[in-house]
Parts: sequence; structure tokens; C-alpha cells
Amino acid sequence: MEFEAWWLILFPLCFGLGWLAARVDIRHLLANSKLLPRQYFEGLNHLLGERTDKAVEVFVDLARNHSETIELQFALGHLFRKKGEIERAIRMHQKLLARPELKQHEKHSAQYELALDFMKAGLFDRAEELFGQLDDTDFARAARRHLLDIYQQEKEWKKAIETAQQLRDTSHTYQHEIAEFYCELATAAMTRSQPQEARQYLQQALAEHRKCVRANLLLGELAANEGQFAAAIEAWLKIESQDHRFLPFAARKLLDAYDKLGKAEEGTALLKGFLSSYPELDMLDVLVERIAATESDAAAYDWLREELRRNPTMAGLLKLQDAQTKSAPAERRAELETIQRLTQEATRGASMYHCASCGFKARQYFWRCPACNDWESFLPARGQTKA
Repeated sequence: MEFEAWWLILFPLCFGLGWLAARVDIRHLLANSKLLPRQYFEGLNHLLGERTDKAVEVFVDLARNHSETIELQFALGHLFRKKGEIERAIRMHQKLLARPELKQHEKHSAQYELALDFMKAGLFDRAEELFGQLDDTDFARAARRHLLDIYQQEKEWKKAIETAQQLRDTSHTYQHEIAEFYCELATAAMTRSQPQEARQYLQQALAEHRKCVRANLLLGELAANEGQFAAAIEAWLKIESQDHRFLPFAARKLLDAYDKLGKAEEGTALLKGFLSSYPELDMLDVLVERIAATESDAAAYDWLREELRRNPTMAGLLKLQDAQTKSAPAERRAELETIQRLTQEATRGASMYHCASCGFKARQYFWRCPACNDWESFLPARGQTKA
């Protein structure tokens, strides 16, 4: 390849043009930065240093002297809400909405922020109205998610179902949540002594999510309340194919239904079979009580000891200690009670239900976690921390 002399002119020229362009950009940047008030950078420094109170003071003063800065007012409203000063956040966003020069997107943004303020303040009716006005805007999906939260807090389950159906997509079908909403409607209908309405809701829950264990638990209760014990047993036995870990939730109900049908031994054998097939089931208490009631305390103790040998669990050990303490001579009972208490304290987590989403622990089972509000996130076995 031959070297052309004119290249000697081209190289410096390109370099000079690049340098000139960079200088123009730098000058433009410096000119824009000079237009920003010094207080803006002062407030920014406070934010970066996590001194929110100081930042708010600076930005409030800045907004007072530069009322035309819409972005600053949005930022202030957000800061007020974050600090818990909801009334100031509401006033700021209402002031923004009143500005006639707002562009359409800015107006929608102000409506959305104001709705968040109302929601934070617990003014759900006003928040719902504003979120509802954001259909067919860029904020529609986010607004619906917040509406879903509101409807769940207010137990407006029909509205929650409708909103969840609007939100469903390939990434989140909401089938678990919708099925639970139908179960909530069924529970309310059962409380009002409307079994037929409750049954319809539960069938809709299963149509939405065929593995909804709660629906079959409630269907069994409805049948048992009407004296249809065979139908109740049929409903509860379906839980095994849905998620066998929930079988203990129906254990006592199953035994009672078999008793009502005059098939007590069959019911006991069924639970023993479940425990043999699924050793992790938390069913020891029910079976120990059953064997003690139908046979004797000694038979229950022998069965428990054999079960613990076959499948060692902390729940079984605690139950065995309890049985030993109750049957021990008076002079040994205090010593065994001390051992039992120490074991219980060391294994306290084994007697609690855990939320798989946030780790919240509770002695009773919740279909919806009180801490993170996720549905069906509580693991069905006490002490279980992994799904």
C-alpha cells in the first residue's frame, strides 16, 4: 500500500475537528450547569450523604424561588412521602396537578404520585379513584397493581379477581391469587350460612387453579356440615394428589368423618398409611391421640417409639419426651420436665410455620403471609424452611 503525502494534512485536520467538537460539548455542559442554582447541588450532596431532612429543607427553599421547576416538585413530593410527611406530599402533588401548563404525561405522573400519597395515608377510596383514571396511560399496569393491593386490604375480593385477570400475562398468571380470592369469597359465604354460593366459588377456585388445596379443604367442610361424610372424605382425599404435605390439615377431620360412618379403624389405618408413604408429614400428634383414645396410652407410646425408630424427627422426639414425662414416677418427673423444656427451647423453630418468601415465622398456618402478603407462601410442615 502506497503512502500519499496528502494524508499528512488529513490526520491533523481530523484531530483538530475532534478536539473542537469536544470543546463545544464541554462548553455546552458548563453553560447548562451554570443555569442550575447552587442550592441544587447542595441538596444533591445531602441526598448522596443520606441526609434526607437537610435535602428536603434545601429543595423546599429552591422550589419556593424557582416555582417553574416541575421535576424538582416531583422529587420533593417523593421525598415527603418517603419521610412519612404525607400531607406535604399530597399538597405538593395537588399543586402540580393544578398547573395548566402540564403536559399530558406529566399530568398522569402527578395523578399517579398523588394516588400513591392517598394510598400511603390510608385514603383508599381517593387512591382508587385516581388509579382508575389512569387506564389507557403509561401508568395503567402499575396503577392496577396498586389497585389489587387496595382491594385485598379492603377484602373486595370480586374487584381483586377482576383486576388480577387484567394483570395476568405470560410472566405472572395470578392463578394462585385468583383461586385464593375465590376461597375468601367462599369463606364469607359459609359464614353467612350460604353453602351453595360457597360451593360455586370453590368450584371456580379449582377451575382457576386445580391444585388449590384450600378449596378442597373447604369443600370437605361444606359436605361434612351437611352430614355428607363420604363426600367430605372424597374431597379431602384429593389433597394427596394436589400436595400431600397438606394432608395433616385434614387429618382430624378425616378421622371424625370415618367415625361418623362407623369406620373408625379404616380412618386410623388411612392416616398410618399416609405417614408410611410420606414420612415428613406432621401427623404424629393426631395419631398418638387417636391410638391413646381407641386403644391405650401404652399402645400409643409403643407405636410412637417404633415410629421414631423408623423415621427420626424432632417432632417425634418431643412427643416421646412428653409421653415419658407424663408416665414417669413423681421423683423423676421434674428432671424429665427440665430436659423436655430445654429441648423445646433449643428447637423452637421446629414448632413454627415459615414463610418461604420472607422467612416470617408463626405458630399458626396462614394462607397469606401477614408480613410480606404473599399468598400460599407458608410452608405446610412445621419447621420446614425450604419448599
